[in-house]
Amino acid sequence: MTPTRSSLLVGVAFAALALAGCGKSLSTVDAPQSSSATTTVKLDATPAQTATAAANAPAGAAITTTKTARAGDAIASPQQVARAASTRPPAGGGAGIKPRIVWDPIPFGPERKAQMRAYAERHYGLRTYELIDPHVIVIHYTVTPDFQSTYNTFAPDTPDPELHELPNICAHFVIDRAGIIHQLVSLKIMCRHTVGLNWTAIGIEHVGYSDREVLDDPRQIGASLRLVRWLRCHFHIPVRDVIGHNESLSSPYHHENVPSLRTQTHSDFDHADMQVYRARLHALGGCPAG
Repeated sequence: MTPTRSSLLVGVAFAALALAGCGKSLSTVDAPQSSSATTTVKLDATPAQTATAAANAPAGAAITTTKTARAGDAIASPQQVARAASTRPPAGGGAGIKPRIVWDPIPFGPERKAQMRAYAERHYGLRTYELIDPHVIVIHYTVTPDFQSTYNTFAPDTPDPELHELPNICAHFVIDRAGIIHQLVSLKIMCRHTVGLNWTAIGIEHVGYSDREVLDDPRQIGASLRLVRWLRCHFHIPVRDVIGHNESLSSPYHHENVPSLRTQTHSDFDHADMQVYRARLHALGGCPAG
């Protein structure tokens, strides 16, 4: 499916890039959405400009930018966000809440890394295969019956059946029906799981066939929430940037250089179901200090 987006009034607190900490959440993704037209969100100031404004603002002042999105608008580029990344706190929070993770790596050798680098250059203008300072966590389901069949889908480095590109699709984590968290790819490497966001997103797959199936499985959703809480605390990712694949086009970090793919998305984990997911994530509490 390829849903489109209506014009969306977005208030973006760009100071989050310079001053973000876990538990500081904005409501860009949580705003009601329509599917009548296609647009992207323009951010009026670059991260560097906003960081400068934040540094010069009076103590306690809120720094925000607001703009009504229009067709053809574009957000800050991956390069601008990458340059501003040095102002964020270093990764490493979330001590004491990391869940048990089973390391089940798929092959990701030099050839696949070179293909990922070429993909990132084509789609994002980035000459790297590395996932640097991720800003988004994307929630998916697999449309497979078990972990092994999911692993078998991601492991071969063959062109994907949908877009026919290399390297093959993958996700960083897969959570099976027993609630076991499998890590397939290092968090220092990009995975192809969400068009427009692979450059800055961690991908989490859930074995199953629907949003509701995952949300109604206590072991699976419990493991998912614990994993996401740790990841967002470790990388200082606000709850609002934990999104479903179906919400990808509304992310302020969405960027795609290939025109034909700028409205490409999938149906898994839509806005209504992600509202439930984010509410449960909030209920786990904020990030531990230190």
